[in-house]
Amino acid sequence: MTHTLRAPRRAVVLACLALTSAVRKPMPAESPTPRLEIPHAAPHRRPRLPPRERQAGGTLLSLAFVAPLILGACRPETVVAVGTVERRTLELAAPISERIVSIPVRPGQRIASGEVLVRLDVEVAELELKAVTAALAEAEAVLTAARREYDRTAGLARSRVLSTQELDRATRALAEAEATQAERAARAAQARRRLADLTVRASASGVVDQLPFEAGERVPAGGVVAVVLADDAPWVRVWLPARVVSRLRVGAPAEVAVEGIDATLRGRLQDIAREPEFTPHFALTERERDHLVYESRVALVDAPAELRPGVAATVRIRLGAGR
Repeated sequence: MTHTLRAPRRAVVLACLALTSAVRKPMPAESPTPRLEIPHAAPHRRPRLPPRERQAGGTLLSLAFVAPLILGACRPETVVAVGTVERRTLELAAPISERIVSIPVRPGQRIASGEVLVRLDVEVAELELKAVTAALAEAEAVLTAARREYDRTAGLARSRVLSTQELDRATRALAEAEATQAERAARAAQARRRLADLTVRASASGVVDQLPFEAGERVPAGGVVAVVLADDAPWVRVWLPARVVSRLRVGAPAEVAVEGIDATLRGRLQDIAREPEFTPHFALTERERDHLVYESRVALVDAPAELRPGVAATVRIRLGAGR
C-alpha cells in the first residue's frame, strides 16, 4: 500500500502560495543586455553574466527543482490499497445425516428466495412425526379428562362432599397432564421442523455457486449441500494502514480497478474495523508489512451483476473526504 508524499499542512500551503507568486510575478523591465567582450587572450574562460541575469537564472533553476515537489504536495492525497472482491455467500447445510433424493437446480442458475435447492430423504422424519403426533393426541385426551375430573372434584369439595385431599390429588393430576401435553407438543413441533428442513430452500435470491454433493449421496450432519451468492451489492475487502485511518471517513468516494474489467468502478468506503491487526503479507508492500492495519470494506456502487468473489482489486481513496 502506498500513498503520496505528505508535508505539514501549513508549510504546504505557504509553499504553494510562494510558487504561485513566483511564477505569476512579472519580471522588471531591464535595460538591454550589454554586449559582452570576450578577450582573445583567454578563450577558455566562460563569460560572466551581469548580477541581475545571474540572479534570475538561479531563481528559475531553483523553481525547476522545487516546483514538482510543491505541486505534488498541493494535490489531494490518496491512499492505495489492494484487496479482493467479496459477496454475501449463503452456505446451506443438511440438518442431519441423510441421503439426497433430488437436486432440482444447477450451478449458475438464478434462484428466488424460498426456492427448493436440495431434497433429502424424508422417510424416517415422516415416521417420527407420525409417532410424536399420536403421542400428542393421547396426551391431549388425558389432559381433557384431567380437567373434567378437577372441575368435578373442585365442585364437590366446595359442597364439602369430598375432602381437600381429593382436591389436591386432582390438582396434581391436572398439572402432570398439562406438563405431558406441553412436552409432546414441543416434540411434535421439532419433528415438523426437522421434516421441513430436509427440503433445503434458498434463504435469499441469488445465483447457485456450488453444489458439493450429487443425488444419491449421503450427506453428513451439518454438511454444506448448496452455496448461493446473494444478490446484495459486492464489496472489496482491503487493509488500510494505521497512519491514514484517522484521515479517512466512512462514506468517502473511491475508485476501484478490478482485475479483468477495463472500466474503473465507483465505490464508497463502507466500514473501518475498530481494532487493528497484523498486516496480511499480500496487502502491502514489503516496506510496509510491519505496520498495523485496519480491515475495511469498500462497497461497489456500479459493479456488474456477474462479478464473482475472490477477484483481485485495487482501491484508491482520497484522504479527508467523506460525509
